[in-house]
Amino acid sequence: MFEGRDLACLRGERLVFGGVDFALSAGDALLVTGANGSGKSSLLRVMAGLLRPVTGTLHWRGQAVAEDREGFAAELRYVGHLDAIKPVLTVAENLAFWARLAGQGPDAVARGLEALGIGHLAGLPARVLSAGQRRRLGLARLIAAPAPLWLLDEPTVALDTASVAAVEAAIAEHRASGGIAVVSTNAPVSLPEARRLVMDEAEPVETVADGW
Repeated sequence: MFEGRDLACLRGERLVFGGVDFALSAGDALLVTGANGSGKSSLLRVMAGLLRPVTGTLHWRGQAVAEDREGFAAELRYVGHLDAIKPVLTVAENLAFWARLAGQGPDAVARGLEALGIGHLAGLPARVLSAGQRRRLGLARLIAAPAPLWLLDEPTVALDTASVAAVEAAIAEHRASGGIAVVSTNAPVSLPEARRLVMDEAEPVETVADGW
């Protein structure tokens, strides 16, 4: 179970959002939508422990995240607007770095390359990749370094239709194995039976995603 209760976030003197509640169990997905500046990215950073909420609490596996931040961090993967790629390393070397941190071996690297369709790029240095290829490499570490909680901020930016489908398939497989996914986006993404949190209302509202 991943829960947020009455979360609020300040950036400078501005209240970005307040009163956010959610509760997710194994296999669940939460789709976070809203206008630019409504707090989607800030919410995911709060969820990831990168920003501290001014009010409210986060709970993971029934325990307050504040009581064991390191343990919580080890069980999540956050993909933000930056792809966390070392340009001088090859595609395969970048994935191998993340895999080793998670105690995974070469098989996990191969799975990541295959899942995001970048096996043919394995030997190229990351500095020569296009924006879409970099994004797929950043997302491939979700497979190479698995964790039960995925927090994905605009994961399909710069991706073509086939790559979006690969991301959707990866999220579906993650959920089928008991993982939880939180996806912030205004682009159409297939997340069957996902909950939906709309951030551009006076009070954020959690509903069931309609058709996405």
